[in-house]
Amino acid sequence: MRIGLYGGSFDPIHNGHLSIVRGALRSGAVDLVMVIPTVRNPFKRGKVLSAAPYRYYMVKETIEAEISDPRVIVSDVEFYTEGISYTVNTLRYLTAKEKIFDILTEAGVDERKAREPHEYFWLCGSDILSMFDKWYKAAEIVSIVSLLVASRPGDGIDIDAERIRLNSAFGHEVPLLKFEIEGVEASSSDIRNTGDKTEVPKTAEEFIREHALYGFKDVWEAVDDGTANKFLDYAVALYPILRRKRLLHTLNTGLLSAHYALIHGADVNKALIAGELHDCAKELPEDEQRQMARERSGDLFTDFKLLHSPAGATMAKVKFGIVDEEILDAITYHTTGRGGMTTLDKIVYLADKIEPSRTYTDLTEMRRIAEYDLDGAVRLCLGSVMDKFVKQGREHHPLTNDLARDLGV
Repeated sequence: MRIGLYGGSFDPIHNGHLSIVRGALRSGAVDLVMVIPTVRNPFKRGKVLSAAPYRYYMVKETIEAEISDPRVIVSDVEFYTEGISYTVNTLRYLTAKEKIFDILTEAGVDERKAREPHEYFWLCGSDILSMFDKWYKAAEIVSIVSLLVASRPGDGIDIDAERIRLNSAFGHEVPLLKFEIEGVEASSSDIRNTGDKTEVPKTAEEFIREHALYGFKDVWEAVDDGTANKFLDYAVALYPILRRKRLLHTLNTGLLSAHYALIHGADVNKALIAGELHDCAKELPEDEQRQMARERSGDLFTDFKLLHSPAGATMAKVKFGIVDEEILDAITYHTTGRGGMTTLDKIVYLADKIEPSRTYTDLTEMRRIAEYDLDGAVRLCLGSVMDKFVKQGREHHPLTNDLARDLGV
């Protein structure tokens, strides 16, 4: 098979990206296009790039809805490669015989075709050619793939002249083909900076709105670089552990917690991490959760639905190296609350219940109050939770009753 590989940050994916995918297929140069969202971009770290799971799921859902072609697959391969996501590292991992077979068959490609010798093409825009020879191990890249370059009307780039320059730079003929695409004026950075989503596909626009993806600029301006990088790294580490809905929920909770910390005077760095890791143990087997919960809190939590809270604190400590007790406490008590809650406790408790993708009830008033009155929002949230328990005939945890007494609920 002739496989086109299209990597990028896709932050967000836009119509220009879709144009390249469609154009490559239309050109006949490739039989299949594999879109690969970058996980650890070598040039964009910390506060510059959205967490990898956001971008991966946004791209996957957009490609499936907007292109809906079995010849296009979205790969999470870079979640499983070590270190910075240099193109050459991804290619080494991806093109190994058994690895590409596994990826293709999992995507529904016939086993016979998946086992054929494959020819690889790196899809890119013509704008990358002027700097391509400066890429990390560029010579090895062109020994693995041919460049399949999109030519857009009016882009002003002479691809043939760049081919000659690259041949001279590498000292041999660089395998390079070109194909035509529609002229789409779009830039991910411009979309993020201006908020103009004219060239954002509908599916991606809905994803951005559901998760308030670019709505926490205040957080990124406030957190330190080390914490921002941890947030991104933890998101990658959580990807194999949590399913889509839970993982996006945890990321949303982290960002909203940090936003509330800024407003209500808590430590924004601690809030970001506590919120992100609050559900890290939620999808572990029950016996593991029970053991980890006991390590943290003895027999204080026995209901299976509550185990993940203290278990999450244990996991945050063991797997992620969190030793700050404020963070661990906020994770431990995010389901039940407790008497004498700290501001950070309240923030994570609340953010978990009302992060942007939550739709189980009308949260408009709770979200409005949370912007200026933390205790008032927690009180409203707790009242709603307790009412639900009463309707379901469930007893409140003693810690929840302690919180209710504190707040006068």
